[in-house]
Amino acid sequence: MNIEKFLVPEGKKLNLKNHQTDFTGDYKDKQLAVRDLEKDVERLAELQVVLYAQNTHALLIIFQAMDAAGKDSAIKHVMSGLNPQGCEVTSFKQPSVEELDHDYLWRSMKKLPERGRIGIFNRSYYEEVLVVRVHPEILQFQQLPKKVKNDKDIWRERFQQIRHFETYLAKNGIHVLKFFLNVSKKEQKERFLKRISTPEKNWKFSAADVKERDFWDDYMHAYQDALQNTSTRDAPWFIVPADHKWFTRVVVSNIVINKMESLNLQYPDVGEAHLKSLLEAKELLENEK
Repeated sequence: MNIEKFLVPEGKKLNLKNHQTDFTGDYKDKQLAVRDLEKDVERLAELQVVLYAQNTHALLIIFQAMDAAGKDSAIKHVMSGLNPQGCEVTSFKQPSVEELDHDYLWRSMKKLPERGRIGIFNRSYYEEVLVVRVHPEILQFQQLPKKVKNDKDIWRERFQQIRHFETYLAKNGIHVLKFFLNVSKKEQKERFLKRISTPEKNWKFSAADVKERDFWDDYMHAYQDALQNTSTRDAPWFIVPADHKWFTRVVVSNIVINKMESLNLQYPDVGEAHLKSLLEAKELLENEK
């Protein structure tokens, strides 16, 4: 798979309307994508073991999207083979009183993955240049000036802060991958209707979700601006078609595998002294009565 197709190039102008939400590439058969995902899940599990053993790198995976785009589903299926000991998923919801008393990056910093581990953010600090921009009346994390929606300087400043933050992470061994699951307004509507008509999915639906559809164009503008201003070599954005969940998952898995393989992961060299101790332990065990 050519993952470059989904990459947001650094410094290039972006038009989200040019990115198909229902694109499925060379896949004409869902079952083929499912089989490929199964292989990817196995490969990810292999790579995670080496990542954990080497204890040099960490991977931070960020998912952003409109409601019902499939973030939970992608995380569940793509990461299904990972060892929970080396992976943590954080879902960022409405901030607490304590979080509101800190800067907008603070709560995300607390959840950064340790070396050797994979951290997954279901939504993230990017909400501060998305939701707050669409709804300037929401004052998250710090008091913002009134009529913030029209103050471009605030967003330029935050984009710069985020770029610097992610570069800092990369320089310290935390590699960042960011996925925008690009779902159409039509497909979102179908998924909302399914949630309403399926009793076991009712809990995932809120009437507020429908009201947010009135701001669809505002959100698309906010996403477009954020993606083109914060996609860098250190922390690239990928726009993943999300109308077909089975395709979304295989694209995400391909990109994550590609990144992990680029890290040249290796099991640590245990050294002569440790090898000697292993041989001694083996001899003791073999001679044990």
